Amino acid sequence: MTALSGKRILLVIGGGIAAYKSLDLIRRLRERGASVRCILTAGAQQFITPLAASALTGQRSHTDLFDREDEADIGHIRLARDADLVIVAPATANLMAKMAGGHADDLASTVLLATTLPILIAPAMNVRMWLHPATQRNLTTLRADGVHVVGPNDGAMAEAEFGPGRMAEPLEIAAAAERLLVPSGPLAGKHVIVTSGPTHEPIDPVRYIANRSSGKQGHAIAKAAAEAGARVTLISGPVTLPDPAGVTTVHVESARDMLQAVEKALPADIGIFAAAVADWRVANAGEQKIKKKDGTLPNLSLTENPDILATVSHRAENRPPLMVGFAAETEHVIEHAKQKLARKGCDLIVANDVSTAGGVMGGDSNTVHLVSASNVETWPTLAKTDVARKLVERLGSLTEGAKS
Repeated sequence: MTALSGKRILLVIGGGIAAYKSLDLIRRLRERGASVRCILTAGAQQFITPLAASALTGQRSHTDLFDREDEADIGHIRLARDADLVIVAPATANLMAKMAGGHADDLASTVLLATTLPILIAPAMNVRMWLHPATQRNLTTLRADGVHVVGPNDGAMAEAEFGPGRMAEPLEIAAAAERLLVPSGPLAGKHVIVTSGPTHEPIDPVRYIANRSSGKQGHAIAKAAAEAGARVTLISGPVTLPDPAGVTTVHVESARDMLQAVEKALPADIGIFAAAVADWRVANAGEQKIKKKDGTLPNLSLTENPDILATVSHRAENRPPLMVGFAAETEHVIEHAKQKLARKGCDLIVANDVSTAGGVMGGDSNTVHLVSASNVETWPTLAKTDVARKLVERLGSLTEGAKS
């Protein structure tokens, strides 16, 4: 049996020169056992024909929102439901803008607005269009909506330019579809929540309390969990990092926002709380900027923020079976981590030394201790990406052991 046997894929082909690759994508998907049905936009039909797509899929291709035969039984809704995955390739700048804005002015955009199926897009456009702030805003919106993205790659453009914007190759897109529909790896079938980055607690509209967390470790963990087959919800405080591919990212500002997003994302199989959440917030934060007065310091009253790790760990219902916390310490690292493990009620603590000499905050490497109720395991200094992979591998073995 091939990897995608029995899977139904709706392929939306956008109007760009990369549309010619979509014909090869059909072949690659069918090689894996999938059945494919196509929608061609008006622009796509300037590059390839519905007849060519139909010849390769063995099924009728669809082009018109007001097709009498199709719309007799509300065909656009049937197309939006009768599949396991929607792939948009090429996803042009125009199609991405329509999706992000919720437009529905042709068959493709109407189906994309009406579907509740997972969506995988393969962007393809000129490098300047890809890097334009509007396209990047739309990309952020689509990822926040749960749309999966493959590519684009760097390469030569039809306009004799070079850079990001070249559509991912058909084999890459088929592999991404396979990962979505037939997840494999030690965390396949699991839902993992990861928190990452700092939180910003407002003092007034222009100032805030925060810390030095870059989010690099948490984002690396989210990416590694997705690569291990998990469905990942990443809840990120303010960082400058791009959202990891294949991950549903929710952006928040404050500790209270983060807790609310975590509660909304539950239930989950694993919770990994890597965010450096501010312990306190300003209770009397105002709506106007605090003005500096000579010789007078502002009177800031601090109040404790919710403890996200402890709140979720001590839940009577919807507690993830495996809860992982992080302990960023500057002294007595293991001792403090053991105390935190007991106090928070979680199953594992990943502890590290974040004193200035360690260079962990904002750096690319980390030295961690994995602390459980019965054991302390010290790992060598590793790149944060390698720490993430090793942690995910360990969590996969723990969940496998729990099943047996």
